[in-house]
Amino acid sequence: MRTSLFAVISCVLLSACSEYQKVLKGDDTARKYAVADSLYQLGKYKKSLKLMEQIVPAYRGKPQAERLMYMYANTFYELEDFYLAGYQFERFETSYPASDSAEVAAYKSARSYYELSPRYSLDQKDTYTALNKLQSYINKYPASEKRTEANALVSELRMKLEKKDYEIAHQLLDIEDYKAAIEAFDNFIADHPGSYLRKDAFFARLRAGYELAIRSLPSLVEERLETARTYYNSFKKYYSNSELMAEAEEINNDISARLANTESIE
Repeated sequence: MRTSLFAVISCVLLSACSEYQKVLKGDDTARKYAVADSLYQLGKYKKSLKLMEQIVPAYRGKPQAERLMYMYANTFYELEDFYLAGYQFERFETSYPASDSAEVAAYKSARSYYELSPRYSLDQKDTYTALNKLQSYINKYPASEKRTEANALVSELRMKLEKKDYEIAHQLLDIEDYKAAIEAFDNFIADHPGSYLRKDAFFARLRAGYELAIRSLPSLVEERLETARTYYNSFKKYYSNSELMAEAEEINNDISARLANTESIE
């Protein structure tokens, strides 16, 4: 009985495969469209895509093109080919701005670029693209039910960029390039006023200013200590209750002692 059932299933599968190959190699565009649609509905995206790739040029300008082009873009999305998905959804929205699927296409295009965003330590070109696409979607469809989700993705990408910029600045501090570190932390503070890393940036700038001062030529020490003190004052102004305050106080106490010693020498 089991052998018979297996034989029947095998015949059905072979028959289906044979029919698919026949359609794939044939010239019947309408049949290819119908089979591609059926396979798409069944989630057989790879097979459906092979057929769609053959017929997309033939349907340009025809009534069926709108549905076909949406399925085509979404097939790339389902297969996680996000480069092509983002591009094809973008083309769909441009070509069919009045379509009922235009808003979904706009979101999936933006979401595709989000999926391409790499981890923070790598080049963030795709992250900037994703941010622009998501923000454009939010601006264009302010009443969308996807607005909250899109805003969450924007926040996540911005945090990634913040971490990237912070790590670059901190690497300069770690390799003792204090001037460059101070400039990088200054830029970070200016560029990311609401960052979750802002407190750390203020403190790291204080450290960099302090280290630069105490390692400087004698003629530059006093001026740079005074600058480091301004960094301490800024940190204290915003983060006096921070867990880093005790360490900041230690640095400031040493700054004060060194400045007092400089004044006594004069």
